[in-house]
Amino acid sequence: MQQANTNIVIRNPFGTMDVPGPDDRDVMDYAASASLSGDAADVNAVHWADIPARADPLEGIWASRWNGGADPTIGGDTPETWKQGRAEVRVAGNRIYLRFDWDHGRRHGLIDAAREGARLVGKYINLTNPAITRPWVGLVVDAARIDGCFPNGRLDFRR
Repeated sequence: MQQANTNIVIRNPFGTMDVPGPDDRDVMDYAASASLSGDAADVNAVHWADIPARADPLEGIWASRWNGGADPTIGGDTPETWKQGRAEVRVAGNRIYLRFDWDHGRRHGLIDAAREGARLVGKYINLTNPAITRPWVGLVVDAARIDGCFPNGRLDFRR
């Protein structure tokens, strides 16, 4: 099947819908107040994923998990429940793109973030329901851990 030429330029390397305004005022306001310590007391410090790291420090396959909101498509879900899934990280210049899923691959999200040293500042879009977007801030702790938060909760990555 051939796709029609729509002359739409896609920024992200996954070829999916782009995150709208990944550097907008909501993102910058949230980034100014968000804090991630990256220390051993952080909830993402405990090793919870078994994905081998590749030679590249960030790109590749990761595990993801998020909480802080209830997904109405998952029966019995609560804001405190971790929704786990798979993720892939791609780097394009100073931008980091994190595409992830949950609910056994039935739901998908994308983060488009600027890299400021170890800090990542950007926005999340729910690719399954694009009306849902949130500012997101991450901290690259090491090649096997990215701590992340959004205004309602956490969105972390591990390998």
